[in-house]
Formats: sequence, C-alpha cells, structure tokens
Amino acid sequence: MAFAFLALAICPVRAESGMAAFYGGGRTASGEVTTPSGLWAAHRTLPFGTMVLVTNVRNGKTVVVRIVDRGPYGRGRIIDVSRAAARELDMIESGTTMVSVVRQ
Repeated sequence: MAFAFLALAICPVRAESGMAAFYGGGRTASGEVTTPSGLWAAHRTLPFGTMVLVTNVRNGKTVVVRIVDRGPYGRGRIIDVSRAAARELDMIESGTTMVSVVRQ
C-alpha cells in the first residue's frame, strides 16, 4: 500500500480546472521572448515546454499551448494564456474564463 501512495505522490497532475486570464508577452521565466501572437502559457508548476490542451468550459473551444512562463500571479487563476490563445478560446472580451487544462 505504501508503494501506491508513493506512486501517486510523484506523478504529476494530468488535468485541472479553474480560471484563466491572458497577457501580452515579453521575456519569460524560461528565458524566451514571446509575442502576443504565439500559442503559449504560464503555469505555476508544469515544466517548461509542456504542451497542454486548454478548453473553455463555457463554450467548448480548445487550444494547445506550450508552457514557457511561470504564473499566474493573480488570485484564483490556474493558467495565463497568450492573447492568440485567448482569441482561440473566445475569451478576449471577458478577460477571464473557466477552463480545463489537460497535459498532453
């Protein structure tokens, strides 16, 4: 039984749900310089380079983004996406939306 607990403790979370927002870009924690037109995101714990499927749970629209930055630092959010990704998710007008994030 201890082995099962250890396996669960070291396996990264594959999916999560929560609020998302978007931001413009610039120099990232990974050292990349990003632009608003790229499909990238910031996440607190996922490794840089990880691809994730982000789904807007309100309208079902999806986008795949690459983790290149740390954050979000806003309270209650699980991911910040680029402006281009926000456009794909149809969340530009609202600024934030409820999403699910699935590691690819």
